[in-house]
Amino acid sequence: MLITLDATPLLGRRTGIGRYVEHLLGALAARSEQDGLELQASTWTWRGAELSGLPAHVRPVGRRVPARLLRELWTRADLPVIETLVGATDVFHGTNFVSPPTRRAREVVTVHDLTYVEHRETVDAATLAYERLVARSVARGATVLTPSRTVAAAVRAHYDLPQDAVAVTPLGVDDAWFEAAAPSASWLQERTLPDRYVVFVGSLDPRKNLPRLLQAHEQARRTDPSLPDLVLAGPAGRATPDGVGPAVHLTGWLSDEDLRTLVGGASGLVLPSLDEGFGLPAIEAAAAGVPVLASDLAVLHEVAAPDTVFAPPTDVDALSGALLHLAQARRTPDADDARRAWARQFTWQACAAATLAAYATGRS
Repeated sequence: MLITLDATPLLGRRTGIGRYVEHLLGALAARSEQDGLELQASTWTWRGAELSGLPAHVRPVGRRVPARLLRELWTRADLPVIETLVGATDVFHGTNFVSPPTRRAREVVTVHDLTYVEHRETVDAATLAYERLVARSVARGATVLTPSRTVAAAVRAHYDLPQDAVAVTPLGVDDAWFEAAAPSASWLQERTLPDRYVVFVGSLDPRKNLPRLLQAHEQARRTDPSLPDLVLAGPAGRATPDGVGPAVHLTGWLSDEDLRTLVGGASGLVLPSLDEGFGLPAIEAAAAGVPVLASDLAVLHEVAAPDTVFAPPTDVDALSGALLHLAQARRTPDADDARRAWARQFTWQACAAATLAAYATGRS
């Protein structure tokens, strides 16, 4: 089976979707010989960025074409077909909402969430275009992959799709998260970080709900001044959002290793999003043995560890109270091991197996 994946999310700094594509490609490549797979990776870019560090058995293909132009064309017509850009292929997997029309190849598209439908006010015009792009894909018979059962149900309902048109391919956790260790005192001092902290890993995207988290943290500190400081990591750690006070710290850009170290030493991780497709930071924190405060969303109830503290994301008072509750959680060996045991069920090997099954049995 010749499989081509859109690897555009691998260009530049890795977002959550970039990590999904990276690990899915790696897990597929690991089983390519035993399963008789040929793997190709394409990108849509006019600026000349090239893929690097692809796994063995994955070759780059495709012409240099502007992504914006392709999306404009594909929102209006079923041209150009993917074979004119990458050559013949049995399957084309659009890994990031955008699935091109095909001449003969099976069309597969990953829909990570329905933010462009359910939280339209939080996204830009490029993201709003997913509504038409995904609708055209499913009308052509594309198989939809989603990272959770919650998103799968929402996609089936919104696009009026049958059960077998959508496959759930839960994300995995990098094995290195299970070895995450707390930082040394010198590591924290070098980065001007406190000894005790809770951590937020995410962006300034409105759906990540950072302004309410900052309000809730300030309010909780007024109730209990001993509450751990808040550390903002990921893209949010590289900018200064409104509401940052002396008990809030920004990390700047962190390598994957440093991010694991930061999370591994946290009193807790906070994921207060208005919407999530999966909530990978909650699983990564559990793999590191770290307790989590998460939004009271169906998808996070689906994937987060059993001892997760939940709070309505739009209720600042509730988030404040949940932060106080999270601060009382204790990092005991038994509790940490229970969280790690929960996280071990999420593997990239299982994600790849479910994805391959969809390639083989999806709609034609």
